Amino acid sequence: MITFDYRHILPFVSAEEIQNHAAPASVAARKLIEKTGAGNAFLGWLDYPRTLKENEIDEIIEVGEEINRDASVLIVIGIGGSYLGAQAVMDMLGEYFPARRRLEIIFAGNTLSGAYTEKLLKYLEDKDFCVNVISKSGTTTEPAIAFRLFRRLLREKYGSDYYKRVYCTTTLGKGALYEMARKNGYRLFSIPEDIGGRYSVFTPVGLLPLAAAGIDIKALIAGARAAAERYQSAPYPDNEAMLYAAIRNLLYQKGKLIELLVLYEPKIRIFGEWYKQLFGESEGKDHKGIFPASALYTTDLHSLGQYVQDGKRHLFETVVDIMEPESDVAIPVDDDDADGLNYLAGKTLNEVNRKAMRGTALAHVAGEVPNMLVRIDRMDPYHIGVLLYFFMFACGVSGYLLGINPFDQEGVESYKRNMFALLGRKGYEELRKKLEEL
Repeated sequence: MITFDYRHILPFVSAEEIQNHAAPASVAARKLIEKTGAGNAFLGWLDYPRTLKENEIDEIIEVGEEINRDASVLIVIGIGGSYLGAQAVMDMLGEYFPARRRLEIIFAGNTLSGAYTEKLLKYLEDKDFCVNVISKSGTTTEPAIAFRLFRRLLREKYGSDYYKRVYCTTTLGKGALYEMARKNGYRLFSIPEDIGGRYSVFTPVGLLPLAAAGIDIKALIAGARAAAERYQSAPYPDNEAMLYAAIRNLLYQKGKLIELLVLYEPKIRIFGEWYKQLFGESEGKDHKGIFPASALYTTDLHSLGQYVQDGKRHLFETVVDIMEPESDVAIPVDDDDADGLNYLAGKTLNEVNRKAMRGTALAHVAGEVPNMLVRIDRMDPYHIGVLLYFFMFACGVSGYLLGINPFDQEGVESYKRNMFALLGRKGYEELRKKLEEL
């Protein structure tokens, strides 16, 4: 499970304040668990890991193996929560160097870059590939455009049999993508209607690409199930997810408006992107919310470090700590010691990294930056399942503590309306006239 260390918060938030937040934190958690709060129509993710049947998981694993037999490349088309969870887990559990992967998995439909998309289409011309398109509606602009382009390439390469290489993850029974899949015979997987994209990593949205990547999705789900059991039952303050949400809220009340999620392992950089979408779309409402950011230390200590240490005092740090490294390397003795590093000889890079973590935390706390630590034992599917569910549950509690609906994202629609109008989409003529006058 998660170990939550908040010792370095106490200079900024007292133990008494944390204890006094028991009532509001418990009320927020009950709203979430009992599904009585705002956005309760989108809380299917809470129990999904526990209700997902073994035969459904087995089917996803079988399809992942099928993709591996048929293709050397899988294109995963989706944006936001439709790809970030899968990519984060894939990076955390995959190889550092893509050439060693059994199946190359490339993400598309998350950008409108013509250059990226054109280069990817060219790259696939002499490769066997399959497509997994992920969208509830099938009309979200970025993935819909990408699917149209990659669908055309599939037809050109494989003729009338191209449909066998298309896997659609969508809302069953309605929507443009569902109708397209039914008409053309594409394989269908379900996005439950009561689960939003940023909470969907434990559904086929995340599980199908992860199974294709050879990841043990049964262990991932087992971790999520264990986390669901704990965080839906443990009381405050023994409940780490509730406690983390409460402390975030207390820091926010004290003017700490930015949370910097700090990572010390390059393989979990994309996890920071998943976290940013989770909290950004969930909490940024009604001119409220903590701004989510992420950093990779020690790398970013040589860029952001100066600001964190001495800049405006409006942020706090949450460090994700993985106790057991996947592998390690010792620092050798050098006869000349020209670089002055022989004092480190015999130590491993992980030892040095952990001392850097501790030294950085102490320096930042001294510089008035609150610092808390979320720790897991190792980076394996089970513990990653726990970690993902921990943040999802904490995000729901934190949103209710803020007094907002953590499960909608109306603000995302504003740019879309303007884009549609400027591109000449039917029905947006009046808005286009107004925008062109600006």
